[in-house]
Amino acid sequence: MKLTWYGQSAFRVDLAGASLLIDPFFTGNPAFEGNVAEISQGISHIVVTHGHGDHIGDTLSIAEATGATVVSNFDLCMYLASKGLKAFEPMNTGGTIDLGAFSVTLVRADHSAGLVEAGVGFPLGSANGAIIKAQGEKTLWHMGDTDIFSDMALLSEIHGVEICICPIGDRFTMGGKVAALAMTRFVKPKVAIPCHYGSFPIIDQNADAFVAALKDSNVQAVVPKKGEAVTL
Repeated sequence: MKLTWYGQSAFRVDLAGASLLIDPFFTGNPAFEGNVAEISQGISHIVVTHGHGDHIGDTLSIAEATGATVVSNFDLCMYLASKGLKAFEPMNTGGTIDLGAFSVTLVRADHSAGLVEAGVGFPLGSANGAIIKAQGEKTLWHMGDTDIFSDMALLSEIHGVEICICPIGDRFTMGGKVAALAMTRFVKPKVAIPCHYGSFPIIDQNADAFVAALKDSNVQAVVPKKGEAVTL
């Protein structure tokens, strides 16, 4: 498995038989460096954890350009379909879908989910994390945006999570120290990768607290450089 981080919560995941984007927030992302068309080459699916603009991001334009199928909660899929999305796989918390080369399970995240258009806010289903499983690959949990909750332990046990991408930026999600506690007490993955930091000035700008809190634990903190693939 290769993971490439593009700032905020945007990742490309390259598996043995498929490539996908998760939360492809590129346009308007202060931390993004790269070319959207190049990043999107060869992808077949886009997984969106919840309906905030910094997670939906460029989903519609990338799906139109590539023909990629969007995977997300039912409400968000219906909203995107109303905006012209053609290929999508709607689901909801607790559900799993088999997409051939890999499967996606949506799990709980403690966060809000909605958009504001013309000054009016409206919900777009629930906030979720996404667990990705593929034959011969390590199980990946992208937590989306969330606070810590003790059932992370149960979800990790059920799914056998080995790699966890977790938000650490504080203010809108758990901060670095709490995220590290979530990893060591509840999730216990082999590798933890921080996200949702270093973009907007009102959230934390680095992963130092997260890395320091994991220093003497059994969880390896991996902090990718933006745009550089990490093999796990």
